[in-house]
Amino acid sequence: MDKEQVRAYTARISQANRSGLVVIVYELFAYSMDMAEKAFNNNDRDTAVKYLRKAQECVCELKRSLDFHYGISYNLASLYRYVNGLLVTAITRRGPAGLDEINKVMESLHSAFGEVAKQDTSGAVMQNTQQVYAGLTYGKGKLNEVFMNGNERSRGFMA
Repeated sequence: MDKEQVRAYTARISQANRSGLVVIVYELFAYSMDMAEKAFNNNDRDTAVKYLRKAQECVCELKRSLDFHYGISYNLASLYRYVNGLLVTAITRRGPAGLDEINKVMESLHSAFGEVAKQDTSGAVMQNTQQVYAGLTYGKGKLNEVFMNGNERSRGFMA
C-alpha cells in the first residue's frame, strides 16, 4: 500500500464501529489476496507468499474477533479454519492452489458483513480521536482532509 492508502485506512479505522472494523479487515484480506495473485502471475513466489501470510493474519484476526455468545460464530470459525487450511497449503506449496476457493468464501462473507455494517448504528470503537471532515477545497478536483476537534486538550495523556 502506498502512503495515501495507509492514511485513508487509518482515518477509517479511527472512526469505525465494531462491524466496520470487521469490514476493513475483509478489505485488507482482499487486498493481500489480489497482491498475492499478481505476484504469482509474475512468477514472484516470495512476494506472493508474503502477501498470503498477510491474508492469513487477517483470517486469524477475524477468528479472534468472533463472539461465541452467538451460534453463528461457530459456523464462521469453521469457515475461517477452512480458509486458513487452504492458505497454509498455498504457502507451503508456494503456488496458487485453492486461491479461487478462498476468494469465493471470503467475498461472500465480506458482502454479508458489509450489509451488517450498514445497519450497525453503534458508535466508534476508538474514543477520543480526531474527527475527520473531508471536502473539496482549495483546488479544482483536489480532495483535502481537514482535522477539526474543538477540545484538543482532551486528547492524549495528561501529566
